[in-house]
Amino acid sequence: MTNAPDFNLDAELEQTTAWDDDQFESGYADEPELTTGEQDLADRHQLRRVAGLSTELEDITEVEYRQLRLERVVLVGVWTDGTVEDAENSMAELALLAETAGSQVLEAVFQRRTRPDPATFVGRGKVDAIKEVVDASGADTVICDGELAPSQLRNLEDRLKVKVVDRTALILDIFAQHAKSKEGQAQVELAQLTYLKQRLRGWGGNLSRQVGGRAAGGVGIGGRGPGETKIETDRRRINTKIAKLRRELKEMSGTREVKRQERRRHHVPSVSIAGYTNAGKSSLLNRLTDAGVLVEDSLFATLDPTTRRTQTSDGRVYTMSDTVGFVRHLPHQLVEAFRSTLEEVADSDLVLHVVDGSHPDPEGQLAAVREVFAEIHADKVPELVVINKADAADPMVVARLQAREPHSVVVSAKTGEGVDAVLEAVERELPRPGVEFAALLPYDRGDLVDRLHRHGEIDELEHTADGTRVTGRANADLAGELAAYTLS
Repeated sequence: MTNAPDFNLDAELEQTTAWDDDQFESGYADEPELTTGEQDLADRHQLRRVAGLSTELEDITEVEYRQLRLERVVLVGVWTDGTVEDAENSMAELALLAETAGSQVLEAVFQRRTRPDPATFVGRGKVDAIKEVVDASGADTVICDGELAPSQLRNLEDRLKVKVVDRTALILDIFAQHAKSKEGQAQVELAQLTYLKQRLRGWGGNLSRQVGGRAAGGVGIGGRGPGETKIETDRRRINTKIAKLRRELKEMSGTREVKRQERRRHHVPSVSIAGYTNAGKSSLLNRLTDAGVLVEDSLFATLDPTTRRTQTSDGRVYTMSDTVGFVRHLPHQLVEAFRSTLEEVADSDLVLHVVDGSHPDPEGQLAAVREVFAEIHADKVPELVVINKADAADPMVVARLQAREPHSVVVSAKTGEGVDAVLEAVERELPRPGVEFAALLPYDRGDLVDRLHRHGEIDELEHTADGTRVTGRANADLAGELAAYTLS
């Protein structure tokens, strides 16, 4: 019998660990570190949706197991005014929204009417035609390009025998998927509950059943009485949850307000980047400030606002904020829920209104965003129109937009073209200090010189034997501190 070779487990582990460390250093040390936005994008793409994956029990690979089945949808629209091109653009946008939410668009149908049918949104004959399309295509969802009344929703589902979703519910679903921060998730949930409260319904007498007596589980003496119906119970619970969410959002908005007051106290100007969804706002913020935020060719990719501190070429400090994108007929519930976030736009000193120059209807985007500006009282804030995606836009369209919007600048956030022009325009538009001064500052007051560089404008600066001689403009608070050193 031969002796077994000596085997030292500790030595083997030490050698293996050393090899792994060497391999790690040689194989991964050179990989670039991901920015915050790139990491967010990677996390979002870890779970992708694929078409044609059955939910039936069958042998599938682990990769397929980790995918989600795409909903198969049919789009339905009602064209009440405008041109055929307007109707087609609206349906194309609805298709993008549906795909962003995770669905596969099979068909799109729209009808010309003076107004939507009060019972079924589209005409009764059109409902039968949609039913044929649904049956032939195997669709499991119908999405309507408008906000449906509860009765319209119920009637369409009864006739079509598939799930029916309106535009508002679709946008809310996208927001729910993309919300990342605690505040964003609370805002989306508040909007969803506000929408749902008016649309509670059930099959047969389910929601009309009363709680009381034996219906309450035989509570016995003292528990009998008219009670409340199940729909009233559900509505009461929703109201309780809405009240709780509003309290939480009020506390969260308090933190945001403190930061805004701190900026006002130090007279730090603020610039907000606003515009239509997927117009390139986050890409522009990354170009202007190296913010490194999430960038994705998707509708409503950004829900959580990002603020970055930056400065002009002459040293003046200001903040630049990215905001949630807008869309045509933005649900009122979302505007109310995101009001604390949208206040960043209303309280800013300048709005960079980004518009997609390559979009089929950029003028419609401008009008839709300005409607929201008026609703949040931001229409009085100075506005600079930034025509983005110049690398993909038709030069004739860009020229038409510049003629329509004289106070505008053309840029491509993707290639960097025109970024310097945007920065120069921002510097010109930022509010300037209004109090002129001429002071001789002793050398032990270098803090005042530093604050003048960051929050004021210096015309002349000279180092003399007696101190630093400086002239320029400052805000009232800073000028008051300079009064003791003012030159006569």
